[in-house]
Amino acid sequence: MKLISVIVPCYNEQEVLPLYYDEMNKIMAQMKSEHDDIEFELLFINDGSKDNTLKMLRELSEKDKRVRYISFSRNFGKEAGMYAGLENAKGDYVVIMDADLQHPPAFIPDMYNYVSKEGYDCATTRRVSRKGESKIRSWFAMKFYKIMNKISQTEIVDGAQDFRFMTRQMVDAILSMKEYNRFSKGIFSWVGFNVKYIEYENVERAAGTTAWSFWKLFMYSLEGIFAFSTAPLALASLLGVLSCLVAFIWIIVIIIKTLAFGESVQGFPTIMCAIFFIGGLQLFCTGILGQYLSKTYLETKNRPIYIISETDKNTSEK
Repeated sequence: MKLISVIVPCYNEQEVLPLYYDEMNKIMAQMKSEHDDIEFELLFINDGSKDNTLKMLRELSEKDKRVRYISFSRNFGKEAGMYAGLENAKGDYVVIMDADLQHPPAFIPDMYNYVSKEGYDCATTRRVSRKGESKIRSWFAMKFYKIMNKISQTEIVDGAQDFRFMTRQMVDAILSMKEYNRFSKGIFSWVGFNVKYIEYENVERAAGTTAWSFWKLFMYSLEGIFAFSTAPLALASLLGVLSCLVAFIWIIVIIIKTLAFGESVQGFPTIMCAIFFIGGLQLFCTGILGQYLSKTYLETKNRPIYIISETDKNTSEK
């Protein structure tokens, strides 16, 4: 028998969990009828939800032995949730997907066929449209992928998602990367392997509201840039050279204007412009260095990526 572990990070998903569970039940029944040598486990990761998500997961695990759950002591973020799921998944194959049904469970049978029969190590979905998103958010997302692929040696496919069906070998490769500051889209690409991309139109949430605000997505994109590129450090060096060059040319121009044409140099405006220009460049470059230093600082602390407060094993023992 081959076990398929389905990892589902959850944060305040009480409205959509019943819908997701019903959809997955249909897919699991369909696949069992087609393949009598597979079993499923649903591994839910409760990422410090403040609603009834944990209560619902307890009830699901009691009525369905295929359901397991891990509940964090607080909200550690989706990256920590995915990593916890990968660490605790028992399957020969591992699926990562969201509970909001934006990752349609109907793709899982095709993903299984691509991986088990066609030799792929991973099957994943790629959005070819951003229907339902604001134009500004979509524009920034597309620009992020373009910038990321220009400044990084790790190619990240535009529209690629965390919804993935992977072999145990690929999962073990991902788990070998134990970095604290995680950017899974980059990690998935960095480990390599043979990947099949399935294109589809964007699907909106089945219920509830997303926890990903524009600001959170922006900060997450910065995490990706600093995790998989040193180009900002090169940019800081380049700006330093350019500012020195501009200052040198400026000095030559002032000397020529004063000696050759007898023009008096306006002191206060010139000095203030120079101070703001050089000061701004210094602060910008210092900020870039600070970002890399902060990531290094967090890595050297060796803090755990997540802390577990409860699992389905605790429930079954009570």
